[in-house]
Amino acid sequence: MSPVLADSGHWFGALGAATIFTLAAVPLVLGARKRRRRTRWMEEGLPSEDQQLLAERVWFYHLAPDEVRRDFDRVLRVFLEEKRFEACGGLDEVTREMQLVIGAQACLLVFGRARSMGAKALAPYDKLASILIYPSTFVARREGVWDEDDQGDVLLGESWSTGSLILAWDSVERGLENRHDGHNVVMHEFAHQLDQSDVADGVPELSSSEQARRWAAAFAPAYRRLLDAVEDGRRSVLDEYGATNPAEFFAVATETFFEKPRQLQEDEPELYEQLKRYYHLDPLGWPRVREQ
Repeated sequence: MSPVLADSGHWFGALGAATIFTLAAVPLVLGARKRRRRTRWMEEGLPSEDQQLLAERVWFYHLAPDEVRRDFDRVLRVFLEEKRFEACGGLDEVTREMQLVIGAQACLLVFGRARSMGAKALAPYDKLASILIYPSTFVARREGVWDEDDQGDVLLGESWSTGSLILAWDSVERGLENRHDGHNVVMHEFAHQLDQSDVADGVPELSSSEQARRWAAAFAPAYRRLLDAVEDGRRSVLDEYGATNPAEFFAVATETFFEKPRQLQEDEPELYEQLKRYYHLDPLGWPRVREQ
C-alpha cells in the first residue's frame, strides 16, 4: 500500500472515530443545556402577576400554603416554557390566562411527584410539544370515523401520542367554574398524556411490579362495575364515558378523583387508594374538601 493510501486510511479512521464521539456527545450536551435552562426557570419561578391570576382563577392554587405554591410555581414555569400554545379555529389569541390555567391543571397531575423529583416529574409530558386551543367544541375528522352526515366527531378535547393536545376553551372554563361535577377536560386529556407515555391502555407508567399488581386488582373490577352500571342504567360516581375502554376509564377516574374525592372513596375505595398512590396526592386532605 502506498504511503498516501496508508495515511488516508489513518485519517479516515480518525475522522470516523471523531464523528462517532461527536454524535455520542450530542445528547449529553443537549441534556446539560436542558438541565441548566430548567434550573434557571425553577429558580425564577413565576412573576407576581401570574401568581395573582392563578389565585383568582385556579381553586387549588388559592388553597395551597405559601411553600407549596413556591414549589408548584417552579414546576409550572418549566411546563409553560417548554410547551407551545397555539390558537385554532377562529380563536384570536392565546392569552397568558389560558396558558396559566391549562398549565396549572396539567401540572397538578404530576405535582405530587415533583415535590421530590423536581422538573423530572414532567417526563410523562416530554412527547407533548403543542397545546392547540379552540374557542369552543371542535370537529375532529379522523380516517374511518365519520358520522352519518359526514361532519366528523364534535369534541371537547383530544389527546394524541404524536405531540399535540387539543382543548376547547369554553370547556376549560366550565371545568374552572364547577369543580365538583366530575368533569374537567384539562385533567381528562392530560391523564391521557400520562397513559400515552407508554401504551394507551389505562395503565400509566407505574413504579414497580407490585404497584402494577395492586393497580390491576383495583382497576379491573371497578371498570367491570362501571360497565355493568351503564348496561343496567344505574348511576355511578364515575361518568359513563369511562365505560368506553380502559384508557377512557383511567381519564374519567382521574377527573373524579380530583373533583369528587369523597364520593369516589366511598363508592370505590380501592380505586381511590391506587389513584392516591399514583398521584402522590390526597384531595380529601385539602382544606375545602374537608369542610364539605
